[in-house]
Amino acid sequence: MRKHLFVVLLITLASYSYAQQTLVSKKDSTKTVQDSIKKTEFLNHIGNGFLPFNYFNLDLKYLIKFNQYEGVRSGLGGVTNNRFSERYRIDGYLVYGFKDKEIKYKIGGGFRVNEATDTWINLAYTDDLQETGSSKFLTDKRFFTFFEPRLLNIDLFHKHITKSVSIQHKITNHLLSETQLATSKIEPTYFYNFAIKDKTYSTFDLSTVKASLQWSPFSTYTTENDKLKETKDGFPKFTLQYTQAVRSILGSDFNFSKLDFRTVQQFKHKNDAITSITLVAGIAEGNTPITHLYHAYPNNIRKETILQRFSVAGLNSFETMYFNEFFSDRFSTLQLKHTFNRFNISDRFKPQLVLISRYAVGNMNNISRHQGIEFSTLDKLYSESGFEINKLLFGFGLSFAYRYGGYHLPNFEDNIAFKFTFNISL
Repeated sequence: MRKHLFVVLLITLASYSYAQQTLVSKKDSTKTVQDSIKKTEFLNHIGNGFLPFNYFNLDLKYLIKFNQYEGVRSGLGGVTNNRFSERYRIDGYLVYGFKDKEIKYKIGGGFRVNEATDTWINLAYTDDLQETGSSKFLTDKRFFTFFEPRLLNIDLFHKHITKSVSIQHKITNHLLSETQLATSKIEPTYFYNFAIKDKTYSTFDLSTVKASLQWSPFSTYTTENDKLKETKDGFPKFTLQYTQAVRSILGSDFNFSKLDFRTVQQFKHKNDAITSITLVAGIAEGNTPITHLYHAYPNNIRKETILQRFSVAGLNSFETMYFNEFFSDRFSTLQLKHTFNRFNISDRFKPQLVLISRYAVGNMNNISRHQGIEFSTLDKLYSESGFEINKLLFGFGLSFAYRYGGYHLPNFEDNIAFKFTFNISL
């Protein structure tokens, strides 16, 4: 009888010990999973350019930049996160240019009116610079790099004070929209007069309406923790944006309209190589100042030798096209890239070869309206081709491009762009 009791006691103790070990193991496993999720979320925030804090995410893109007009540009910015509120957000930044010795800033916020369609109403007040001839789509996702290659050499900016209200709305999972009403006071930082009939403008006011659509018909989505997540980034993608400036509303000086279009196609091959095609087009009609025309993404500085022009290659820019060389009121660009699978030379040395060809065409009516600035048009086909060898050392690589065709220059060296690249991912 005592033996049976002793055996039962041993079994009970063993079962209790096993249960305790199992419970501890489950707790350790749960903690490991939670730590892994937190680490993944943190890396995602950093990859998107944010350093998360309790109620606020610091925006890393405002910490330090450089361009030819401001010199070093440094400051702080960010946006509140879901811990602060899932219905309201506040965002902004404050930066200082050490060369122009001026402060720039933005203060904004938004509130969500419908969770199912992710509909937000946003308001913003911005006092900053914008590159002349640049054009952005409202619906573009945030894209972060540790530094922006083209920004280093840009010198043609205009100041703007802009008040805006916008509505973001998800029509379907595949179709996003954003509409914006804005008023802006524009002041070029360079000598420029816009002549219309018997009147010239060196500064001007604009009231604009923008409507933007982004369609990703081949992307796939799933719901995780009641939140929609993109599981497949499908191609092609299409983006369309219409802008209308209206004269005499809130003091606006000009009437003009713009229509911008972009499509991106990508093919993934069995050997992990990727071929991508990007087509961009735009047209502006009416009394459009040069600040709101198109420059076709140049990224080459005007210096005599190839080595003096050695700088950083952009991601989607024309490396042999000089800054401020061309402006158009209608243009189109085509970029072809073929990215080979990385060469497995060693565990740490895996460079990647990319073949690139770029083309641009455009034109402009009423060139004489734009006084004080000299430029050409793209009525002949602009062509350049080259290659990149990326990830040679710590994310750095080399880029080579050659300019040929209708805008080939007499001096052979002036057609060559030799630069370094920087590619890193988290």
